[in-house]
Amino acid sequence: MKTKITEMLGIEFPILGFTHCRDVAAAVTNAGGMGVLGAGNAAPEELEWMEAEIGPDRVYGLDTLIPAKSDNVGNGSPRAVQDLLPEEHKKFLTDLLARYDVPPLPEGDGAMGQMGSMMLSDNSTRAANLIDIATHHPQVKLVASALGPPPRSMVDVAHEHGILVAALVGNRQHAERQVAAGVDVIVAQGYEAGGHVGEIGSMVLIPEIVDTVAPLPVLAAGGIGSGRQLAAALALGAQGVWCGSVWLTTAEAETHPVVKRKFLAASSSDTVRSRASTGKPARQLRSAWTDEWENPANPAPLGMPLHTVLTNEARQRIQRAAHKQGSGAEQLINYFVGQIVGSMNQEKTTRQVVLEMVEEYIDVAQQFVDMMSSSEA
Repeated sequence: MKTKITEMLGIEFPILGFTHCRDVAAAVTNAGGMGVLGAGNAAPEELEWMEAEIGPDRVYGLDTLIPAKSDNVGNGSPRAVQDLLPEEHKKFLTDLLARYDVPPLPEGDGAMGQMGSMMLSDNSTRAANLIDIATHHPQVKLVASALGPPPRSMVDVAHEHGILVAALVGNRQHAERQVAAGVDVIVAQGYEAGGHVGEIGSMVLIPEIVDTVAPLPVLAAGGIGSGRQLAAALALGAQGVWCGSVWLTTAEAETHPVVKRKFLAASSSDTVRSRASTGKPARQLRSAWTDEWENPANPAPLGMPLHTVLTNEARQRIQRAAHKQGSGAEQLINYFVGQIVGSMNQEKTTRQVVLEMVEEYIDVAQQFVDMMSSSEA
């Protein structure tokens, strides 16, 4: 398959797989696509492992959150941020964990955690860290910015080192800002996608973004996990696809076993777009956690990053206790996932997912050829 994206990145298939799991990222790359690793997991030893796994001739990408808007957290120190958390919210969370009988963490395990500490850094620091990592790893050919335009310094340094910059958008205005920031690739992420999403569905969003940013290439994201959907994305003008949710039930995925079990049993209507996990609207599996935070009788979620800081230890406690069948933690636990979860009902290897997408795409392309041939006859 040849598109502008495969030519720019030097990959076989126009399938980019976003994931927080190094094994999945490596497997997507080795199957002919390109794995994009969440930068929160981009420790040097993780990248060295990936590069050994994929070999010197293959490439991968890195992604990080660079929010366009977030709450002011003062000097960003953990103590200062804790002082900004409303007592009402802290009490609600304490009562919630007590009602669901979620045990405390063992002594010494209640650290803020990687996500909480990462969200306290400012955007310029986060961007500088990402690009510094990327420039020390020649096989990184793409860095991606989620939630907002990357700082111009990040784009300039990336281009100096031959690295492309991608950015995720949910509407035309977002896309125009990303073009002004100098990015090379736009990811049009529809309402169906997992994680932080806007309010426009993929069928409408993708061609609108393609027309807005031409001639920049567009990757389609949101509800994509099959060859038919890949074909539809290309028909709408995209040059490839950006997939995230579909890897969460693969054999290599580090998804919490209870969450994976929930995903495999879920339907496409079992997700909700909620602020319950990060403070920004994000599509995730509906659970007791989202129901509690969406209940108007309870405090509304805080903004980002305060909500992440507020709930970080609680989510660690839930994850640790959710293995117990029938427990309150099992009812609460969830994770980000798109509406494609209704089709994720069988564990497969990552390679199998990629190759099945390609094979189904070929079948669809042949169907179009046959239809054109019959009409000419």
